[in-house]
Amino acid sequence: MSDKKMNNGKKNWEKSVDATIKRFPERKNPFTTSSGIEVERLYTSESDHLGFPGHYPYTRGIQPTMYRSRFWTMRQYAGFGSAVETNKRFRYLLEQGQTGLSVAFDLPTQIGYDSDDVMAEGEVGKVGVAIDSLEDMEKLLDQIPLDKVSTSMTINAPASVLLCMYIAVGQKQGVPLEKLTGTIQNDILKEYIARGTYIYPPKPSMRLITNIFEYCQENVPKFNTISISGYHIREAGSNAVQEAAFTIANGMAYVDAAIESGLDVDTFAPRLAFFFNAHNNFFEEVAKFRVARRIWAKIMKEHYKAKNEKSWKLRFHTQTGGSTLTAQQPDNNIVRVTLQALAAVMGGTQSLHTNSRDEALSLPTEESARIALRTQQIIANESGIGDTIDPLGGSYYVEELTDRMEKEVNAYLDRIKEIGGAVQAVEEGYMQREIQQNAYEIQKGIEKEEEIIVGLNKFKLDEEINPDLLKVNEELEQAQIKSVEEIRGQRNNADVSRALEAIRVAAKTEDVNIIPFILDAVKVYATIGEICNVMRDEFGEYTGI
Repeated sequence: MSDKKMNNGKKNWEKSVDATIKRFPERKNPFTTSSGIEVERLYTSESDHLGFPGHYPYTRGIQPTMYRSRFWTMRQYAGFGSAVETNKRFRYLLEQGQTGLSVAFDLPTQIGYDSDDVMAEGEVGKVGVAIDSLEDMEKLLDQIPLDKVSTSMTINAPASVLLCMYIAVGQKQGVPLEKLTGTIQNDILKEYIARGTYIYPPKPSMRLITNIFEYCQENVPKFNTISISGYHIREAGSNAVQEAAFTIANGMAYVDAAIESGLDVDTFAPRLAFFFNAHNNFFEEVAKFRVARRIWAKIMKEHYKAKNEKSWKLRFHTQTGGSTLTAQQPDNNIVRVTLQALAAVMGGTQSLHTNSRDEALSLPTEESARIALRTQQIIANESGIGDTIDPLGGSYYVEELTDRMEKEVNAYLDRIKEIGGAVQAVEEGYMQREIQQNAYEIQKGIEKEEEIIVGLNKFKLDEEINPDLLKVNEELEQAQIKSVEEIRGQRNNADVSRALEAIRVAAKTEDVNIIPFILDAVKVYATIGEICNVMRDEFGEYTGI
C-alpha cells in the first residue's frame, strides 16, 4: 500500500471512528492493562496492506471500533421440553446477563410435524422445544419484551411458519413490526448438504426463502432474513476451508435466487447474516473468519456490483464446536469451549454461543448453561482482548494463514462455479462427498492416535465421571399432544380451513408471496403440521439424491 493510500485510509478510518463513538461511546477511557499501560485503539504499520476495521474489505472487522464500543451479543442457544419450561430457561439466562435469545426446536418442529403426528412419536421436546401453534409461541415468549430482546431461531424448512408465529406474538405485544429484531436461520441448502431437516425440494424451498426476503424487506426491516450456516457443514465433518467455501457458495446461491425473483441486491443483502463454527485449532479459526469477511466483501462489491457498503459486510454469529466435545471427562469441554470462544472473539464475531460441558451426553443442565455463559462474560470483562481492535492483525502466522486459506477457498468456489453453482453442486452431491471424505480422514486420524483428543484416545481415566444430566420429562409428549387437541377444539376451524386453502392457492402461483397467507393461518391457530402439510401436497417432499 502506498504511503498516500495508507494515510487516506487512516484518515477515513479515524472519521468513521468518530462517527461510531457518537452513536456507541467507547466502554471506558482510557483502556489500560492491569499494570496501567495504555492500550491503543488499533495497532498497525505504515506499510500495512490489510486496510482498516470497518472499511472494505473488512479483513480486520466490520465495525470501526469493534468491542471497544460494545461487546458481541451473548446469545446462548436453548430449548427443551415444553414452551413453558424453555421460557423459564430463557428468563433465567437473561437474568444472568445473556444479551440475546437463541431458540432450539425439537425435531418434529424442525421438519414440520405436529406433536401428535405418528412421525413425531418419541421425539417431542427431546432436542429442543416443541412448537405446534401460536399458543406455544406465546408461552415461549411470555414476559419477554420483543421490542428490546433480539431472538435467533434455528429453523429452516418451516422457517416461514415460525417467523410468522414470532411476528404474530410481537403484534399481540403491541410491538411495531419495524422494531422486531432477530434472525431466522432459513438456510435450506446446508440441510441438503449436511443436516437433513429438509421438507420440500430445492426449487420451492428457494421460493420460500426469497418470499421471506421480500416480505421482511417491506414489513420487518430489522429482522435478519437468513443465517447462512457453515456451522452444520463443519459438524458434519468438513475442514475449515470447506466450511468457509461451501457457506459462501450457498450465500451466492441465495443472492442469485433473490435477484432472479426481481429484488435489487442492495434491498436485501444488508440483512444477510452468517453462522460459523469455532473449533480447536485457534489460529486457523481466526484466519477463517478473516478470510470469509474478505472474500464475501469482494464478491458483493465486484461480482454483484452492490453499491451499499452494508451489502459488502459479512456479519456472523459463532457457536463453539459441538462435535469437538467428548462424553469422556466432560469438564475438559469447558477448556475446549474457552479456546474456541477466544478464537471467535479474536476473529471478530458479532454474536456468540458457548456450548455447555455436558452436551455430548444430554441437553445442558442449568448449571452447565450458566458456566457456558460465564465463559463469555469472563472473556469480555476480564481478559482485555476487546480493548484493542483486531489484536492478532499483522501476525506473520495469522496473515500467512489468511492468505493461504483465501486461495484454497477460492479454488473451491471456482470448482462449484464450474459445476453450475451451489444448488447444482448439492443436487450432484459434490459438497456432500467432499465433507464425507474429510470426516473419514478425521476419524482415521483419531483411531490411529495421529490426532490426540484428550480423555478420548489419550490421557484416559480408568473410571469415567458421571455428571448429573438434564432429563426431559417423559410425560411431556402426552401433555403436548393433549395441548394440540385442545387448540383444535377451541379455535374457529372454519377460519382455519379458509386460511389453509388460501395457502394452497398461493402455493400454486409462482409469483405470489406466500408469507402473508401463512401469517393469516398462524393467527387463527393453524398448526405447523397443518400448514406444512398443505405445502407438502403442493410442493412435494425431497427424498435426497
